[in-house]
Amino acid sequence: MRVTAAVRARDARNATMRMGGALLLGAALLTGLAQAARAEDTITASAIATLGSLKYAPDFQHLDYVNPDAPKGGEISEWAPGGFDNFNPYTIEGRAAALSNGPHEAMLTGTADTVGEAYCLLCESLEYPPSKDWVIFTLRPGITFSDGTPMTTDDVLFSYEQFRDKGLSSFRAVVAQQIASVEKLDDRRVKFTFKPDYPRRDIIQTAGGLPVLSKAQFERDHLDLEKSSNEVLIGSGPYMFDSAKDGRTVVWKRNPDYWGRDLPINRGRWNFDKIRVEYYGDYQAAFEGFKGGTYTFRNEASSISWATGYTFPAFKNGQVIKAELPNGNIASGQGFAINLRREKFQDIRVREALGLMFNFEWANETLFYGLYSRINSIWENSPLAASGVPEGEELALLKPLAADLPEGVLTDPAAMAPVSGPRQLDRGNMRKAAALLDAAGWVTGDDGMRRNAKGETLKVEFLNDDQSFDRVINPYVENLRALGVDAAMARVDDAQYENRRASHDFDLITTHFGQEEIPGAGLQQYFGSGSVGDVFNAAGIANPAIDKLIALVEAATTHEELNPRVHALDRALRSLYFWVPQWYKAAYTVAYYDMYEHPETLPPHDLGELDFWWYNAEKGEKLKAAGAF
Repeated sequence: MRVTAAVRARDARNATMRMGGALLLGAALLTGLAQAARAEDTITASAIATLGSLKYAPDFQHLDYVNPDAPKGGEISEWAPGGFDNFNPYTIEGRAAALSNGPHEAMLTGTADTVGEAYCLLCESLEYPPSKDWVIFTLRPGITFSDGTPMTTDDVLFSYEQFRDKGLSSFRAVVAQQIASVEKLDDRRVKFTFKPDYPRRDIIQTAGGLPVLSKAQFERDHLDLEKSSNEVLIGSGPYMFDSAKDGRTVVWKRNPDYWGRDLPINRGRWNFDKIRVEYYGDYQAAFEGFKGGTYTFRNEASSISWATGYTFPAFKNGQVIKAELPNGNIASGQGFAINLRREKFQDIRVREALGLMFNFEWANETLFYGLYSRINSIWENSPLAASGVPEGEELALLKPLAADLPEGVLTDPAAMAPVSGPRQLDRGNMRKAAALLDAAGWVTGDDGMRRNAKGETLKVEFLNDDQSFDRVINPYVENLRALGVDAAMARVDDAQYENRRASHDFDLITTHFGQEEIPGAGLQQYFGSGSVGDVFNAAGIANPAIDKLIALVEAATTHEELNPRVHALDRALRSLYFWVPQWYKAAYTVAYYDMYEHPETLPPHDLGELDFWWYNAEKGEKLKAAGAF
């Protein structure tokens, strides 16, 4: 039910956009081994895989999950919360328009039906030695930006230097550890040389995931990557900017001259002529907009709307389709992040007590119509989630790190979210929480409020910009106040929320911690000490044991190595009680006007409505004639 989860996750993380391949995190989708060896001591390939062989041969004609003959045309429209004030998605200043990084492509791109496989997009080939000490990317001929100017390795080098020097701090930290130098060999070849002491598993894919910007535009328009910008950052991708209005509407249009439209990796994809995003001040207003046909596709995140709201005329007369579609992704890792940067939360007993007072079972039955399951793990809904007590290789990994982790990490089962009863306030869990706070020095005074030795109350504020989430937070606040905690919710507008989130000015916020099936450099951004000042490390985790486990996960080169290392990292993170985990559902709940179609079998890792769905013109004209929108 996190009402803005889909859009906020895309915008906040700057990860792979459905519109295209802008991979700021360097990321986990792009990892690997290679194929097609040359006679010399180097490997030349058009793709690379992490832990196994590639699914698609070099001569593949299209991805298995697309309709290669899908028609082009039409518009799809969705909604986003709040508003936007600029078009630079790579700065913490302001709020960039939805899909602003969509036009930016990278050397390599992933697919929605594979894990840890990366295929050439901007590059024609990649060449590297078995040691992976360096890689040479050769650009495809004829690549142009949306303004018609050619892309060269000058743009690749410029983009690397921009992200190295002015990118988000956590990204700069990762780049500094990984890349020693980048060298232009000629107009089509660029060489990345890696530092000798960094794990090699997915280092080529990190380099290949770098978005490529237009050097000419930055110089001509005097752009600064660290600053918000009213200028749209042009890219080479299938979509380009069309129009925007009042920070409330943004439209992207398909580039008719897109250089890569005939590539096998792109066949059957990028089918809509336009993608429009409408902004709304709150969730209910957005739902009303959908009911009235202001926008046409909705990834429904509200359980109450899903269960009770689809009674409007357009649904009853069949103009709107409501569907549950399979979702094979790891759960989002959604939860209340506890800001460990604040002194009052540095005691783990306080954090554990906060978690005991959130009654998921009551909320799921009363508020969510039983649609959700509880999240316990960063890798929930996957085999990478830690379970039971540590054994074998996992235990061996944790033993030398135990001094920096909470007591019991070697002997107790992996931390699980507490189970509560059917009443909003679970008395048993409240007694456990009270004992923890008493032991932590937060004792109950004559007024029923808990205070420390200085006489300060235990203030806990939930930062929230989403009216529909009030019904979740308010009962939680009531439970905490019954415990004697001075709890409150601060409702702010989206601009205030983004500013306070970016500056870590909060006690608890709802965010997402979910990771990939083959975790990589993104782990440092979300959980590493080097990113404690960055927006992605919402909880402010800075723990030497976590850092060491992250390094071990990054260095894993087989599933046999990876699985116990991720189990150990998951267990160690959960032992810190840095979050109050929320919920997930293993299905997409979507509603849309009946003019969109998709392949019969969807890939496991992407809904793909902006990617490989298409517009049925006959149905669309019929709906327009009926005045549906």
